[in-house]
Amino acid sequence: MWGALGRFFVVQAPARRIVLHTVPAAAGVFTIARVTMATHFSKDQEERIKCVKGDLFSCPQTDSLAHCISEDCRMGAGIAVLFKKKFGGVQELLDQQKKTGEVAVLQREDRYIYYLITKKKVSHKPTYENMRKSLEAMKAHCLNNGVTDISMPRIGCGLDRLDWNKVSAILGEVFEDTDIKITVYTL
Repeated sequence: MWGALGRFFVVQAPARRIVLHTVPAAAGVFTIARVTMATHFSKDQEERIKCVKGDLFSCPQTDSLAHCISEDCRMGAGIAVLFKKKFGGVQELLDQQKKTGEVAVLQREDRYIYYLITKKKVSHKPTYENMRKSLEAMKAHCLNNGVTDISMPRIGCGLDRLDWNKVSAILGEVFEDTDIKITVYTL
């Protein structure tokens, strides 16, 4: 169960029930906190994933970036077009021969650009399972390369039409035991 309207805090209740209370977040920002069978959340868990309104490409230059593409690396619509124009490297991505459920990576200056391979062809739709696998692959790369901050759009939820509540739940689960901070940008 996920919330996206503010910060949650948990109070103890009998019989393993969790009672959630919401606290409004600062204007333009909200926190996604994973609800577990625990009686409290650490500050790190609350602050690990945040959503902000704004232009993804205005994020700090030290943040790595991530978005979803297909194995064929077409990037002909949506935010993928902007990634292709800004970072190029289509042949470099194709040369990596990544399959669905993996992640292709470009290094640009001092950061990584992650291309989550969530479907075989541009005309296909991704699955939540492939989204999870791609995120796991990205997490492994982040941990192996010292990445601490990632900025991304609502991955898989634009043209691919995945449900953000489900995607954000997967995102939180995958990065739960890390110190990696994720900022999700919306317009």
